[in-house]
Amino acid sequence: MDMTTFVKRISVACSILLLATPLTGEVFAQQKNDITNVKATSSSTASTTELVVPIDLTQDDELWYRSERISGNIDVGDFVVGPGRTEIEVSPGETVTREITVTNRISADRSFLLEIEDITGSDDGSSAVSLTGDKVGPYSIRDFISFPEDNFTLDLGERARIPITITVPPNTSPGGYYGSVLVSTVRKADSEVSAAPRSPIIARVGSLFFLRVRGDVVIEGKTSDISLTRNKWWYEKGPIDFGILYENTGSVHVNPYGELSIKNMFGEEVGFIELEPWFVLPKSLRLREITWDREFLLGRYTATAKVNRGYDDIVDKVSVSFWVMPWKIVGGMFFVLFVIIFGIRAFFRTFEFKRKG
Repeated sequence: MDMTTFVKRISVACSILLLATPLTGEVFAQQKNDITNVKATSSSTASTTELVVPIDLTQDDELWYRSERISGNIDVGDFVVGPGRTEIEVSPGETVTREITVTNRISADRSFLLEIEDITGSDDGSSAVSLTGDKVGPYSIRDFISFPEDNFTLDLGERARIPITITVPPNTSPGGYYGSVLVSTVRKADSEVSAAPRSPIIARVGSLFFLRVRGDVVIEGKTSDISLTRNKWWYEKGPIDFGILYENTGSVHVNPYGELSIKNMFGEEVGFIELEPWFVLPKSLRLREITWDREFLLGRYTATAKVNRGYDDIVDKVSVSFWVMPWKIVGGMFFVLFVIIFGIRAFFRTFEFKRKG
């Protein structure tokens, strides 16, 4: 066998080995060929990193969604809905379509239900959004959203892409309208063989829809305060929890962002946290919670937040001060200092006594 033939055979062998090696840590979306029994699906994005294979999927006219099958760790006992939030800007009389996904990682032949609920903000900053149930919210989106069907069944590892239609009537007033498309399923109790029967658990996951109708709107808000969420000014050690309170007094939601800087008593910056954008609904308060931790803290510190209001590049500046005194360390230092001082005084007393003697 000559050298050229030998090299060719080695190259072919390496190629076969490489192609046969599985890709670890990736989740693939594959085309589902048999989806004729699927009635409907809702939206969802997987919480783990996935490599999605583009799908050229041709479906029967009677099917109103696209379906995929994912591989990887699919039997984890939950379902995933995504995206978490969709922001849309439209004009009165306009119709747009967006998509949500639902991924079934619970069991085979799992039934799901789609619902629409309005959401509202908080008047005390305690929560980002609150569902209104059957009540109409202050900026209701309930009558704007529709989908062909409200229930569907998914196989284990199946993902459905659900079209959500948003239709804004021509006479709609400018401003913000907010709601959630909820996906729910009934999960069985943890132990099906338990002697005592248990009630099924209804799990619900929502995808938020933020709709802004073009026109004359009021965009107004400000950072009201920064506080220590444990309501104290003295700590023994970290972590230190802060709460930044933002008040939106306008007619549309805003997305403030900024930074938090912590300096010690000498004016040196010892901590820095970038504040990613968060949303605040109209006519509501929202408390943004931040945690800062460091191994060793001692003395007085000042935390300063610079928050961009999310419009017109206006920046608010708020500050709060606190003390960190680890009592064990401080107590030990005082004890050592006391022993040193006591020893020095005892030494000089003894020395003076001998001189007098």
